[in-house]
Amino acid sequence: MNKKIKKTVLLILPIALGVFLIWFSLSKLSSSDKDSIINSFKTANYWWVGLSLIFGILSHLSRAYRWHFMLEPMGYKPRYANSIMTVLIAYLLNLFIPRSGEIARAAGIKKYEKIPFEKAFGTIVAERVADVIMLFGIIALAFFLQSELISSYLFKDDGESSIYTKILIFVVFPVIGFFMFRYFKTSTNPYIAKIISFIKGLLEGITSILTMKKKWQFILHTIFIWVMYVLMLYAVTFALPETTNLPFGAIIVSFVVGALSMALTNGGLGSYPIFVASALVLYKIDNNAALAFGWIMWTAQTIMVIIFGILSLVLLPIYNKYHIK
Repeated sequence: MNKKIKKTVLLILPIALGVFLIWFSLSKLSSSDKDSIINSFKTANYWWVGLSLIFGILSHLSRAYRWHFMLEPMGYKPRYANSIMTVLIAYLLNLFIPRSGEIARAAGIKKYEKIPFEKAFGTIVAERVADVIMLFGIIALAFFLQSELISSYLFKDDGESSIYTKILIFVVFPVIGFFMFRYFKTSTNPYIAKIISFIKGLLEGITSILTMKKKWQFILHTIFIWVMYVLMLYAVTFALPETTNLPFGAIIVSFVVGALSMALTNGGLGSYPIFVASALVLYKIDNNAALAFGWIMWTAQTIMVIIFGILSLVLLPIYNKYHIK
């Protein structure tokens, strides 16, 4: 396939899939179901949604500040305002073209702070390694907390074998993975080579973080960012009466499936509400209320990213022009 055509397809496909998922989800709803979801939007307590957005803003501010811990050892001290605005622009662009935000972020900091593009981009990649590790950790936590639920659905039992599920996930799988990594690390198969390269990249990223001068500050900010992400979802559960009393395990599982859905379509378009609703239904939440929760959560996040991203696009050149003067 021509590279240009392939690139175009890869850009259009996630958006097309998101639009299809929206259509498919709506086509399955009756008129009364749609009325129920609309009513949930009308009666939701948006003070809790506002609190969720505050948690989101704090995570973005922390991400911009964390970036400095990777740039300073190379001799660069960018202005905090520029770091924040380039981060927000990155989130905005990723809604339309996946991973374009990282390139724009590195290009923006190069233009206004004279930091070489390749160095800035390298730090962004290292940041992503830390984020992937945190996501894996939360996924592991979800499996640990909800092993009974996983057992009942995977093995059709009454939850008594949850101890075996934990052993399988936290002991057997890691041991098998370790030996497979040792066995296949010299493989010439292109697919296996990509997987091994990804794992090596993670290990190198962990090593670079642990040898940083301010590694503990970096690690604490990383934990803070992901705690804010979880709190964003947790706060919105209080916006609807049906989701107010969800257990902590349900919060973590919903967060994990929501985070994974973000990789399926641009910004979770269409996929986020469906994935989160499918998780909440496991906890006996009405399907319409679960879908309403997913859509409220996704809409609030997306609007926040669009507003702050556009403001940053407008203000970034103005701020730097004024600062230079």
